[in-house]
Amino acid sequence: MIRRLVKFLIIFSVFFFNVIGLKAQDISIELGPDKIALNQAFTITVKVEGETLKSYDKFPDINGLVKRGTSSSSSTNIFNGQVTRSQSITQSYIPEKEGVINIPAFSINVNGKVISSSGKKVEVGPAKQQNQNRRYDPFGSDPFEDFFGRRNEPEEFVDLKEDAFFALTTDKDEIYVGEGVNTTLAFYVSNENRAPLQFHDLTNQLTKILKEIRPNNVWEENFNIENIAGEPVNLGGKRYTVYKIYQATFFPLGDEDIEFPKVGLEMIKYQVAKSRSFFGQNRKESFKTFYSKPKTVKVNPLPDHPLKDQVSVGDYKLSEDINSTELNTGESFQYEFDIRGSGNISGIAEPQVKNKKELEIYSPNVSENITRSGVSVRGSKAFRYYMIPKEPGEYDLSDYFQFIFFNTRTEKYDTLKPNYQIKIKGESMANVNIEQASSDGLFYDRIVDASNELQSHQTTEIWKWVFNIFLVVAFSVSLFILLKKS
Repeated sequence: MIRRLVKFLIIFSVFFFNVIGLKAQDISIELGPDKIALNQAFTITVKVEGETLKSYDKFPDINGLVKRGTSSSSSTNIFNGQVTRSQSITQSYIPEKEGVINIPAFSINVNGKVISSSGKKVEVGPAKQQNQNRRYDPFGSDPFEDFFGRRNEPEEFVDLKEDAFFALTTDKDEIYVGEGVNTTLAFYVSNENRAPLQFHDLTNQLTKILKEIRPNNVWEENFNIENIAGEPVNLGGKRYTVYKIYQATFFPLGDEDIEFPKVGLEMIKYQVAKSRSFFGQNRKESFKTFYSKPKTVKVNPLPDHPLKDQVSVGDYKLSEDINSTELNTGESFQYEFDIRGSGNISGIAEPQVKNKKELEIYSPNVSENITRSGVSVRGSKAFRYYMIPKEPGEYDLSDYFQFIFFNTRTEKYDTLKPNYQIKIKGESMANVNIEQASSDGLFYDRIVDASNELQSHQTTEIWKWVFNIFLVVAFSVSLFILLKKS
């Protein structure tokens, strides 16, 4: 008995210090034993150390084994002031018959990383008879089972009521054609929630959801959420953490209402062990789908206007720049008409331009800058014009450029015009053009002075003969070499 007690203490000490001394090993896959009985389970465990288990793919389907649920566990170790956390999720399989089962190589995406296993062969033997009348023996074959509680006894799990919801929200319930409506898909978890919840397979789920909610006949500006981080919000005096999974602004191109249907997001919801043990599984995985409510955004046509089907829509202001306001005729200059504000920046149309004889205006170079943040799409679209004055005088650029748009803030049509005035000195370019045309002369005027002497092509003919002779000589040499070799 003393020898058994010593053996037990040694085993316990080794186990205890190994647990305390664990270090982060990132993500790993552990396979069950090589041999099991027909009434025993084979397991595949994904273990994450040093980080939180956020997401993982479904476990593989295996011929000869039937899935029988999952369970999870977590632990926190502190050694020399360093905290090491580990989590694991275990999939159980039940064999269908005796024999050898091949576990093929497989991969699982865990927290965005692909983890692979080479697989193995598992031998399934006859069912083992389980002893239902075991007595407590602290020095028996497995001292850990009896000292800390029998691990074969089934755990009891309870399903806690969650305090969370999934929602599709918009910043406006009514908009005009061309006006943006910011749309957000998010999962809300109350600070009072006690049910363990977790995202899973979010990429595939989101792809299917977006196929259902994306409206037709709209321009979309996607906010491209890459990292899902919780943000505190207050709803009706109650505090929540909101996890945004998708956000975009939709700009309707027609006056059809935008209909968002009801969509579902499946979450992992863990059941919690009724009585927790040191070695037992404290959580059991289950799934629950949370549904958003359908929503309609009313789209109103723009008020009557001769250009209502052509104007841009948004809340814009003009920022302009010019490299010179005092020039001479024929001296080029640049002018920038920069439209800034919130709206469909990509859809901003070019300003209307009146090209008169006293000012030659060339097509603009266009550049845009778009910022997607908060609940709006903001930015600028700049039109850079290259111009040449032809006549002396003073000119208001507002007579040459204007940008008409529907202002969503005032709900009225508005016009942006330049404030710059330019002063031109020098001679009229019209006289210069006439003089240049006169000096160049017309074709029929110049034909009198043109030479009518025939040009000789003898030199060209000589080079043709030289080239032909070269080809004949090269062909003859090649033919001679081939005949000699044969």
